[in-house]
Amino acid sequence: MDARTRLFVFGFGLVFSLVLLSGLPAAAGSKVHVGQPCNRPDRPSLAEVDHLPLDGLLRKYVDGRGLVDYARWKSSFEDLRALDAYLAMVGCVDLKKAAPKPARLAYWINVYNALTLAGILREYPTSSIRNHTSRLGGYNIWKDLLIWVDGRQLSLDDIEHSILRKMGEPRMHLAIVCASRGCPSLWNRAYTAEGIDEQLTANGRRFLSRPENFRANGGTAEVCISRLFEWYGTDFAATPAEQLRALARMLPPGTEWVAQRPVRVFYLEYDWSLNDQRPAK
Repeated sequence: MDARTRLFVFGFGLVFSLVLLSGLPAAAGSKVHVGQPCNRPDRPSLAEVDHLPLDGLLRKYVDGRGLVDYARWKSSFEDLRALDAYLAMVGCVDLKKAAPKPARLAYWINVYNALTLAGILREYPTSSIRNHTSRLGGYNIWKDLLIWVDGRQLSLDDIEHSILRKMGEPRMHLAIVCASRGCPSLWNRAYTAEGIDEQLTANGRRFLSRPENFRANGGTAEVCISRLFEWYGTDFAATPAEQLRALARMLPPGTEWVAQRPVRVFYLEYDWSLNDQRPAK
């Protein structure tokens, strides 16, 4: 083998190894970086970002129940690259440029959900996102999966707690997805500035229509509701009674009474199993 051939084989092997490593699960204590810094002077505002690439991927891999065909997506190198390209594209924005609130909401919800999908696909096959949320110095997907946005690195926690929750729209909790069956269903379309209000309400109605998330007993004046509202209910209102009034237009038909009379509120167990169309047996 001559020197030129050896150099070619070495280079090919190096590239192939890097491709393989890019799909390996994150090591304990490591950071995973998505996208890349973008310093172009003509970066768009959040209102100018095109979410159609994400829309196409969601329609292809997410069903009407909000479950994801992770196995098929993981097997498509082209669509893994398409998700990576979308995340790189949405990071190349100028956060200082003005954008109306509906556009900002749609942007950050889409980015959060797409980043969560990328993080799960990197770890797949897995049975739960909680397998990747170490609290003892290991890899935590909510803190250590980082996306470049306008030259800054943001985690899922940053997007949820430092950006979305501060926008004063609590229904965002019914749209961002933690890749679990207990969380609000992943909508199989991208959110849009034009439709965000209707989309958030529709997703809330779908979430609360599931008996594993909401049940009401008129005879005992008891309400059982997702633990999501134990964690984030104060984003909707100060007390459980006020929270139910804030949710009134999203409650299942026939249960409107829970927002009109005293009730006892109990919180349901949260299902952290992966929102997978083909869960492991």
